[in-house]
Amino acid sequence: MGEYSMSEAIQQFLQTSRLKSDLQALQIEKVWEEIMGKTVARYTEKIQIIHNKLIITTPIAPLKNELIYQKETIKQRVNEALRQEIIREVIIQ
Repeated sequence: MGEYSMSEAIQQFLQTSRLKSDLQALQIEKVWEEIMGKTVARYTEKIQIIHNKLIITTPIAPLKNELIYQKETIKQRVNEALRQEIIREVIIQ
């Protein structure tokens, strides 16, 4: 059995854990204002990642419409921020 550093052990655990998507969602929330701007960040209620789908929740109808048109851009920016191709679909609620 090989030896792992603490960092490697944590990374390996996160790869197989359900916590991974929650941690990625937290990473996105941290940079959401940088990615999408202050106004979008202010009116975004919730960000989730479920099965490679980014789910963005906002109660503002005009913002929902704008985000729907920007789905591909959002997907690219979020994947760049995570430095991985994680998000395959963006859902606006």
